[in-house]
Amino acid sequence: MIEAVDALVIGAGPAGLMAAETLMAPGRQVVVAEAMPTSARKFLMAGKSGLNLTKDEPLPDFLQHFAGGSMPRQCPDYLSQDKSDAWGPAEVMAWAQGLGVTLFTGSTGRVFPVGMKASPLLRAWLARLSEGGVVVRNRWRWTDLADGVFRFDTPDGSRRVRARAVVLALGGASWPRLGSDGSWAPILAAKGVPIAPFRPANMGLKVAWSLPMQRHLGAAVKGVAIHAAGQVSRGEWVIARTGIEGGGIYEIAAPIRDGAPATVDLAPDMDLDALARRFDRGRGKLSLGNWLRRLLGDPVKVALLLEWGQPLPREARAWAELCKALPLRHQGPMGLDRAISSAGGITAGGLTNLQELRAMPGVFAAGEMLDWEAPTGGYLLTGCMATGRRAGRAAAARLSAT
Repeated sequence: MIEAVDALVIGAGPAGLMAAETLMAPGRQVVVAEAMPTSARKFLMAGKSGLNLTKDEPLPDFLQHFAGGSMPRQCPDYLSQDKSDAWGPAEVMAWAQGLGVTLFTGSTGRVFPVGMKASPLLRAWLARLSEGGVVVRNRWRWTDLADGVFRFDTPDGSRRVRARAVVLALGGASWPRLGSDGSWAPILAAKGVPIAPFRPANMGLKVAWSLPMQRHLGAAVKGVAIHAAGQVSRGEWVIARTGIEGGGIYEIAAPIRDGAPATVDLAPDMDLDALARRFDRGRGKLSLGNWLRRLLGDPVKVALLLEWGQPLPREARAWAELCKALPLRHQGPMGLDRAISSAGGITAGGLTNLQELRAMPGVFAAGEMLDWEAPTGGYLLTGCMATGRRAGRAAAARLSAT
């Protein structure tokens, strides 16, 4: 038998749940199908160390962080096209507070729940959806589409659903163990939907560390600035066993992934001349390591300088110049299985401005399925929710018109 519903949302991550909330209306049957045993697993994992909901900053500055793929400006337009459709930092904060979640803004403008956890917010969100009549079905994995009928593998066997409007929010291809494995791409490609290949985004960079660096594995790198392609990241990052990871890397990883050379400023708050004067004091009887630690004040910075700065200079100004532009030497981006998010997906040419698939009328797409990218720090999550809301609004309008 084929089950008929008003609206079908496939994927219970932030984009899918936001689409479902937007579609929710009295008397309207909205079903959310999720392949995993529980909803929003990637959302929960991302919030494990503190759920960064958004970034409290002026919208023009916020929008500068959205780029990449075939729609570098299209995704920001979803955030602010008009007041009725706006979904930026202010709207995200108001929405969370409406769920009873108390927020605070950190010194960098990043917005977090007071409890720092994702699970209380998710529970409140799912409760709101349930009270509004939305049905979430877990362990429902989408496997096929034929003649407008969506087929799922479920604990009760194969099930088929037809809906008057559909929102696809299945994520990209990063963190596959949490459900975003990109398995939807062949299904849509077979229907004529153009899809750009997946690439890692918000990912670490592979580094083959020397033996002396092993003692610094797990150490945090603070108080530096990474420069690449005209962008600057001042965030913290970590020296991991296989390379470098963390928010400071993710913020600038996209241009580095695409081939831009990167440098690290080990003393971003000191100008070149002042740093050169410091190096001009001479070593005396100090070992090289002790001399550098005295000048830079941080053994981790010294380790990076010795690791990436060979051959080392001799003159004071050359030392200062190296510290201000230390080459970031790496062996390319880490893979999709370690990436926070992915680039690639459904290209702009395959969508209307309402995120409806041109090849599949009545089917809308949202979130990381679309060919755009943004860094972590609240940008990625806000963008996913914005595209989910826009797709949900468009799907709801279609239902009202039929």
